[in-house]
Amino acid sequence: MTPALSDELQLADGLIYLNHAAIAPWPRRAVAAVQRFAAGCGSLGSKGYTDWLATERRLRERLAALIGTAVTDDVALAKSTSEALSWVAQGLDWRPGDNLVGIAQEFPSNRIVWEALAERGVAYRALDLSRAVDPEAELLGLCDARTRLCAVSWVQYAGGLRLDLGRLGRGLRERGVLFCVDGIQGLGALPFDLAEVPADFIAADGHKWMLGPEGLALFWCRPELRESLRLTQYGWHMVEHAGDFSRRDWRPAASARRFEAGSPNMLGIHALEASLSLLLEVGMAAVGAAVAERAGRLIELIDRHGLELLSPRQPERRAGIVTFRVPGVDQDALYRRLMRRDVMCASRGGGIRFSPHAYTPVEQLEQAMARTLSAAAGRPLARPAAQLGCGAEWPLG
Repeated sequence: MTPALSDELQLADGLIYLNHAAIAPWPRRAVAAVQRFAAGCGSLGSKGYTDWLATERRLRERLAALIGTAVTDDVALAKSTSEALSWVAQGLDWRPGDNLVGIAQEFPSNRIVWEALAERGVAYRALDLSRAVDPEAELLGLCDARTRLCAVSWVQYAGGLRLDLGRLGRGLRERGVLFCVDGIQGLGALPFDLAEVPADFIAADGHKWMLGPEGLALFWCRPELRESLRLTQYGWHMVEHAGDFSRRDWRPAASARRFEAGSPNMLGIHALEASLSLLLEVGMAAVGAAVAERAGRLIELIDRHGLELLSPRQPERRAGIVTFRVPGVDQDALYRRLMRRDVMCASRGGGIRFSPHAYTPVEQLEQAMARTLSAAAGRPLARPAAQLGCGAEWPLG
């Protein structure tokens, strides 16, 4: 991988970080940006507010570039993927008897928001991905005359299946069905281009593959649909004339800022802008190739040691998530042992989920597998685990 990434991500000695599908570490430039911002707030308060706004503009430009558009007015900043998806779920003009199509094995953020529409008479038709042979065709097959929306994750959080968004989106457009993409497990790991994906809505938090903080997410809405989403939050920041505080007549902003009710998360903005500057400096094509190389290497190691691969084997069907089982071993217990051995990973989909990023040293993948086999065999630690406070067990995606 390019030195820019490996130089910027300096993790603690002995720690093998394979958990970017949950929460990612920050690049050094993101840490430095937050430190500068905090120091300025401590000594100068809001004196640098004009500079803060410039950083916010750069972040919107970088987020737009990440999804393949130059129109920053189409990008809104949400607090989370859940909030952004809720803007769609609660904003569409649903009628009793409508339905939407999704996937049964989604992370709760992309399931609960749609299931909550049942109280409005909207049915959620969920494809069982574990039984699907051709997921795009089967999702399209669930659509009928009352289907208003298809909402899916680009990359499934547990097993890492990557959908063909172009094929699915084109089929939905032909049927007049709106298309909402949860991009959190793909954006920052793979190239994305709106010119090839006919999406209507995109949501993605920055704390996974974008290498940013929690509490700040991208929301993109096709411009023609922006005003059709009913607003559910109001405040000073979402109006057209946001700086004119004495103005009594108001209307929602024409841009995507109409979804941003209150003051932006400036601390998160400084961090995420810095992290994205690194990814875009390297280039998403190079990042995607490096992520694919590491996923492929993990699969080679899984096969070599006779473990059970739970993720897709075809390169076009996977991204950065590789999930596997060690036969005859309690997977949750194995996960806890791995965390004690400083292998940051997750217990997902009935197995162990590894999610390396583009900067992850390839040799660490072999080290992680060696620690996995040792932990599965119940052998004691060769040395005390580092006390890094990173062993929390929480479903973070």
